[in-house]
This record gives sequence, structure tokens and C-alpha cells, in this order.
Amino acid sequence: MNINVYTESTPNPATMKFIVNKLLINGSVDYPTKESAEKSPFAKELYKFSFVNGVFFASNFVTVTKTEGVEWNDIEAIVKEFVKGAVESELKVQAEEQAEDVAFEGTDAEVKIQQILHDYVRPAVEQDGGAISYKSFNDGVVTVELRGSCSGCPSSTITLKSGIENLLKRMVPEVTEVVSEAM
Repeated sequence: MNINVYTESTPNPATMKFIVNKLLINGSVDYPTKESAEKSPFAKELYKFSFVNGVFFASNFVTVTKTEGVEWNDIEAIVKEFVKGAVESELKVQAEEQAEDVAFEGTDAEVKIQQILHDYVRPAVEQDGGAISYKSFNDGVVTVELRGSCSGCPSSTITLKSGIENLLKRMVPEVTEVVSEAM
């Protein structure tokens, strides 16, 4: 199979999506630090570049966060070539494959919130190179975790409040607010 890689900018200027024509992983996995990448041969190799400050994988793409002071124009081709070579040589995203767990638990409201996040919000967030995961629901407040390009993105607060919060309030009357847990 001939591997093609193309790039897509994200709402976060520090991140770039490198999309390939092959499934990399079922689900998503975030390696926000060099230390966290120890069990990912692919991410570990990416972190060898001094300008890499974060790595996130989902389905057919890897989102790379660059360090401050480096321009995408200077490194985009380098990362693109690396991703192509890594996929061609079948460098693993995870040393051990883990199945994505999509079992929803909790009260009826919690299950409904998790289902909405999974079916409606997750695909949209992945389009921007990020991921969202449900953490808790207490006293009307939904807590989520944002990863990938969403983590530290200037527009993530707007997305969280205007998009996700409004959607959940409309579909689950018990929801009064949505907040993001810091990584």
C-alpha cells in the first residue's frame, strides 16, 4: 500500500494534524509528555525531535504539538516525511494494542451525556485533531477532559461553552454547566 500523508491546520496554532490513508489506532491515545510516550514506539520517535511538545493519535491521524519559537513552515515537511516513514515501516502507536471501551455507566442522565459526547461531540473534536472524554456529572456540572489539539487551544473554551454546553443543556435538562478538567 502506498502511504499518503497530508496536513491540516487545527484551531490551535501550536498543533498540526498529519493525516494518513491508513488506520493507525482504534479510538485515541494522548502522549502529552516525552515521559508518557515510553509505551508508544511511534510517539517515542517523534519526541526525539526537539521541537515536538505533544503527540496525540486518533483513527487515521497524529496531531503534533510544537514547541514555542518554532514555525510550522520550518518543520512541517520534516514531520510529514517522518510520519510517512513510520507508517510504512509499521511503527506501532502502542506497544500493546488496547481495545476501545465504549461502555457507558452511571445514572440515566450520565449514560445519555456519555452517549451524546461519543456520538456527536467526539467526531467533531477529532476533526480538529483533538479528543474529549467524559469524567463526571455532579450537581448539574459535566466535567470533561480535552486532549490533543484541544488541550491548550485558545478556542477550546468557546467550543466548550458555546458548543458542547449548549448541546448538552438542550438534550439533557439536568445539565447546567460543562467544565474542562486540567491535564
